[in-house]
Amino acid sequence: MTSKEFFLALDELEKEKGISKDKVIESLQTALTIACKKNFGEASNVVVHTNPEKFTIRAYICKKVVAEVEVPENEISLEAAREIKKSYKIGDEVLTEIDPRTFGRIAAQNAKSVISTIVREAGRQSIYQEFSRRVGDLVTGTVLQGTPDFTIIKIRDGVEAELPHYDLKRFPNERNERPNNEHYRHNQRLKVLIIDVRDPASDLPRARGDQARPSIIVSRTHPDLIRRLFEIEVPEIYDGLVEIKSIAREPGARSKVAVASRERNLDPVGACVGPKGSRVRMVVEELRNERVDVIQWNEDPAVYVANALSPAKVTKVIIDEENNYATVVVPDDQLSLAIGKEGQNARLAARLTGWHIDIKSASFAGAPLRNENILIDEDEIEDDEEGLCAFEDEDGNRCRNHARPNSRFCGIHAEMEDAL
Repeated sequence: MTSKEFFLALDELEKEKGISKDKVIESLQTALTIACKKNFGEASNVVVHTNPEKFTIRAYICKKVVAEVEVPENEISLEAAREIKKSYKIGDEVLTEIDPRTFGRIAAQNAKSVISTIVREAGRQSIYQEFSRRVGDLVTGTVLQGTPDFTIIKIRDGVEAELPHYDLKRFPNERNERPNNEHYRHNQRLKVLIIDVRDPASDLPRARGDQARPSIIVSRTHPDLIRRLFEIEVPEIYDGLVEIKSIAREPGARSKVAVASRERNLDPVGACVGPKGSRVRMVVEELRNERVDVIQWNEDPAVYVANALSPAKVTKVIIDEENNYATVVVPDDQLSLAIGKEGQNARLAARLTGWHIDIKSASFAGAPLRNENILIDEDEIEDDEEGLCAFEDEDGNRCRNHARPNSRFCGIHAEMEDAL
């Protein structure tokens, strides 16, 4: 490769990978200096001149003209200097051009290694400077390679990202950003969220295999992935007319999104769902059929908690603001729906609202203890009623709910505490 071809290649490198041309030239000068010192001695005073406009690269050994040579690597006698140029005098500096072809094989390999390392680090630093400002952005990439621990996503030419899915039992310090129901194939297109960018200049301990791994970390499990997908599909959210207040997610299974409108006549839930569910359907398809419930946010905690338990119908919500506790009463036929499969609906509602939610059926919450016509020892009756709610109805029948901590009444009849 000629010098001109080399400098033209630097221009292409700067365009494609964003690596500064000046940075590469600087690394080249460093590499040539190291190679010259390896070949001519560490004490040599090496000077490298580059001229990108004239496409020239020159390396010189600089020697000082002296009367008597003591350090041959840095000094030259007056007689020898005047053989090069008669005008030289004591104290002048003589530049002797070096022919790189005289370098030994080891020196040349060292120069190549230095250039490769510096260019690689410059590329990583360039990526960090660009993408560290884009944390939280949604990007589209293509699956390049999959391993048991992470998947490599190509964002664009020369820029790759890592989607980690480590076994956290084996590697507790790593991450798992892939939903359990997702598996990817080569060249598959994915929308991912940038959640972190490793700083190559950081002094913090490096991750396992950090040098061989992309510096950009992306996620498919982060709640903000749903936020960004809705911003794409719902113009009202992008324009700020509808606001996403909260998101609760169990990746790959189900999510709940609370939305509110900043316009009085705009239905936020309808805007997010779209005509015949077209908008939310696009989000669900991108999430590989993860169920997404869109509910309306309300500043009244009782209404908000009731909405969050959708699709279950709620009869009554009692709020205990002091303990951040919400007691919810639902019809008997809605109890299993309110709780959800393995408690999923109630769990997501609690995360979405930030309230501890206790769900009770209407019959359990309001039905008193029945007087059965059987012989029971009075001591056993006292033991059975200890810790139960102190409320009694007009017929003297006692509520069968357990009393709340530090209270004589259950959550349903908590208002009786204040009446006493």
